[in-house]
Amino acid sequence: MRAVRLTREFVHYIPEQLEPGVLYVSLSFTTVIHLCCCGCGSKIVTPLSPTDWSLTFDGASISLSPSIGNWSYPCRSHYWIRSNTAQWAERWTPSQIQAARTGTGQSGPRRSEPRRRSFAARFRQRVQRWLRHQSGRRRLIRRRPDPR
Repeated sequence: MRAVRLTREFVHYIPEQLEPGVLYVSLSFTTVIHLCCCGCGSKIVTPLSPTDWSLTFDGASISLSPSIGNWSYPCRSHYWIRSNTAQWAERWTPSQIQAARTGTGQSGPRRSEPRRRSFAARFRQRVQRWLRHQSGRRRLIRRRPDPR
């Protein structure tokens, strides 16, 4: 499947009618809702908490972790949302799904899940990204013509 580009919309309440390709983020209710990226039209609810999903917003794009596995829906789609893009992951077998649901761990290799980085590594990456952004802004400021 091809990558699906998503947009974000911060809302207080989730609208009754959801638009395809839109991530509705309600920080008040710590929830992200969207229509399934495969196009089946199922409403996908991702509660935000230390034991459920985590949201990363870098000022421009949103990422959700862990992956979205729609095992209870007919489409059984499985994807990651990274930088406003749905990136498709491999399908899981019924035994892998059952192992994940019971908390016994996934049977077999976990190739579809990226390695979880430590807090220090994530913090360092954010600082480096911010510094690159700041240096780019300085370059833009320096390029202004001399007003003389």
